[in-house]
Amino acid sequence: MIAAPEARGRGHRLMARTAMVLAAALSVAVATLADARAQSVTADGSSTVHPITAEAARRTRARVDNKFSGTTAGFRRFCAGETDISNASRPINSAEIETCAAAGVAYVELPIAFDALAVVVNAANNWATSITTDELRKLWAPEAEGKVTRWRQVRASWPDRPITLYGRGEDSGTYDYFTSVIVGTTDASRKDYTASEAEEYLAAGIAADPNALGFFGVGAFFRHWEELKDLAVDSGSGPVHPSMREVLAGRYQPLARPLFLYVNAGSLKTKPHVRSFVRAYVAGMRNWVHFTGYMPLSKQAYDKAIARLEAGTTGTRFGGKIQVGIGIDELYD
Repeated sequence: MIAAPEARGRGHRLMARTAMVLAAALSVAVATLADARAQSVTADGSSTVHPITAEAARRTRARVDNKFSGTTAGFRRFCAGETDISNASRPINSAEIETCAAAGVAYVELPIAFDALAVVVNAANNWATSITTDELRKLWAPEAEGKVTRWRQVRASWPDRPITLYGRGEDSGTYDYFTSVIVGTTDASRKDYTASEAEEYLAAGIAADPNALGFFGVGAFFRHWEELKDLAVDSGSGPVHPSMREVLAGRYQPLARPLFLYVNAGSLKTKPHVRSFVRAYVAGMRNWVHFTGYMPLSKQAYDKAIARLEAGTTGTRFGGKIQVGIGIDELYD
């Protein structure tokens, strides 16, 4: 049966109106998505700092595209102008300072917390309770590759069984710091170990391997304290565990270090939501950062951070170098 002309006309008009409504809805959805992206903060870098920034985003209800590719990889994106914030587990280095300068990327440097590098073993390990920095150097130095492969080679009283190593990858600021203070040369270590930027992956590997030893930020250890065991580290004054009390007292050396946010100065000027997020992040974190497994700075340090942010003070006070043994009250001097 063929529809009457007036019926066909009504059908065409209905289809046209439906198409217009759908087009309008699509236009609104696209505009909403574009607005959401415009109001989003982009962050990348350290997987150690990643959970702190994630918690800040949750508490402030900010839209944050928060990735972790490692401190070094994060600085590559940051200095290319691709991110608003670079999460970092070490200060920006000399090469990165030059790269940012060449690209016209100025930044505000904000130390935000203290971390400790935990040396961890499987929970079933019943022979190791502490390790010296000399033993760590013997184990992780480049010349140990393929040679120091059993626990007894590290300490004679330990069993003659294989030792399997886990640690952060070469794009990690944790790797940079560990190799600098333990091996003596940044980025120099043996290569025959399981490397990853993902702390959860490393923790799972160590938890499944009775012969394992690894290193990463203490926050990851605290998240898995039932499956892992941390070793007290002896740098010459006796074994010390990476507890908050020992770290903040300056006794867990040389494996305690500050953590940072680097904020694009251009983003602070042109994106009010970036400034609002960073200010709320830093202003409130003394009350909650310990829930992430890391140690808060002093109130005075956070006050100085806010002042530095508001003034738009750019550059780094660390000279492109890793500094060992720096205290909380020295971070903003």
